[in-house]
Amino acid sequence: MRSALRFLLVLVALSGPVGAADGEANAIFLVASPELRDPNFREAVVLVTHPRDGGPWGVIINRPLDHRLSEIFSEFETLKDSKDVLFLGGPVMRDGLVFLVRSAQAPPRAVAVLHDVYFISDIEWIEGLLRRPEPTRGLRIYAGYSGWAPGQLQTEIARGGWHLLPADAKTVFEIDPALIWPELIKRAATRKTRVDDVSWDTGAFR
Repeated sequence: MRSALRFLLVLVALSGPVGAADGEANAIFLVASPELRDPNFREAVVLVTHPRDGGPWGVIINRPLDHRLSEIFSEFETLKDSKDVLFLGGPVMRDGLVFLVRSAQAPPRAVAVLHDVYFISDIEWIEGLLRRPEPTRGLRIYAGYSGWAPGQLQTEIARGGWHLLPADAKTVFEIDPALIWPELIKRAATRKTRVDDVSWDTGAFR
């Protein structure tokens, strides 16, 4: 498992030096428009954050895969009877894993995404989660991630490829993935997406 987690350290490093809940929570949802035909993102909803340095990155939250976590982490008895699956986070580095956790306590070596949601990279902390009686409570694991070069995402938004919506933990962790895009695209239809809805210097949603 430790070798599988090495990629996560690289991913979190994209946000700069990592401490406990490093940086400000600044995530948004990118909701693919019906006209977006890129197979990587068709009908996708991406939880994306924007670090101070570099381009925005995040994970697709509505693409469950056929791989059960019990198969990937077979050494954890707590996952033996679990039906929880791995999610596809995006087209970049699909052989790596990204961990997203909902926690009232800020984990070590974490990047804040929402008020109580973090990308985490502390291996011992992750292993502790997977050994809990309810190992996947408030936890999502993704293969790969989604990323854009500086300025690239603004261009895609300006062309009408994406809608922007405020992100929330309930949608990520509690809603049936099959229902996420249909629900958010309806919500987005009532809101006009503008490139200046996001302050790209900070990544904050206005």
